[in-house]
Amino acid sequence: MTQFYDARGNIYGVVSPQRLRAAGIDLPVSAAQCAVSRLAWSQAAIALCCDWPEGQRPAGSKSHRSDGLLIGPFQPAAPFDVLIVNTDGTLAERSGNGLTIFSQSLLEQGLMPAEGALLRVHHDKGDAVETSVKPAEIEGVSGFWLDLGQPGFGPSAVDAQNIESREFNGREVSHVEPLAQLDPAWQHSQFVRIGNPHCVTLLTDVAQLPGNSKMRESPWAEGLTRIAYAMPTGAGQPCPAGVNLQWAALEFAQRIVARVFERGEGPTASSGTSASAVACAAWAVGWVASGEVHVVMPGGTAPVLLEEEQGELMRVRLFGTARLMD
Repeated sequence: MTQFYDARGNIYGVVSPQRLRAAGIDLPVSAAQCAVSRLAWSQAAIALCCDWPEGQRPAGSKSHRSDGLLIGPFQPAAPFDVLIVNTDGTLAERSGNGLTIFSQSLLEQGLMPAEGALLRVHHDKGDAVETSVKPAEIEGVSGFWLDLGQPGFGPSAVDAQNIESREFNGREVSHVEPLAQLDPAWQHSQFVRIGNPHCVTLLTDVAQLPGNSKMRESPWAEGLTRIAYAMPTGAGQPCPAGVNLQWAALEFAQRIVARVFERGEGPTASSGTSASAVACAAWAVGWVASGEVHVVMPGGTAPVLLEEEQGELMRVRLFGTARLMD
């Protein structure tokens, strides 16, 4: 019933709303109605589609088979509505890897037009977030360019509260005290909204980047969950709706190394919107110029295109690729 895809180590299940209803999940007709009523069905959908079958969970693996669930399409032709469900049952506004996977699924079903399509992600935090996707090929690798639009910067862009300003590389950034309490090196952060909220902590050495295994251990796991997750799972501090966390260090020109702790998921091998937010944050502090930026994560390297006009970042595009898992 559920097909699983891998996008740079980020794994999502894909299932149609019709199959969920046939399996007994009481899913409303439209994606918008589903988003409003997600408390009534999301946990059951995750349990049905993403829980490990009895006795099949590999030792040391995450508690779910995937990093989330994509439900859609709700229409037989573009534009397509989709829901991005985190494994804690919450809904995400946007996921670069998730939308890459959904686009690959549409392509394999014969639904993706050659000129691309508009994807509309419905969630319970406001209006649907739209992303234009277009099939493409880079150096022989087939995938999709995702147009993520214009990013927003600073605490107001992500509704962050009680934030102090600091200077980093001659630019104004933010100081997030709960992060600094977990690690003294985490003093300087750049908030970015790119359809969903991000907090990119800037480090001066690649060796300072936190490992995914350490982020799953105490006390970091509990502390990062309090920061990243909204209530009641977390504390929603500094962002009441939660925020995706990244750590980034400049490796060399136009190349950033990053780690990711996702709101609603925890440490992940990669994240498309996180990679895009990292590239935007790197541009904001003068680490990189506009043009193509490569963001290196444990699951792979994401090419991000930054388009600048008169000193303002106007558009961000992400290249993503995905494969159906056996």
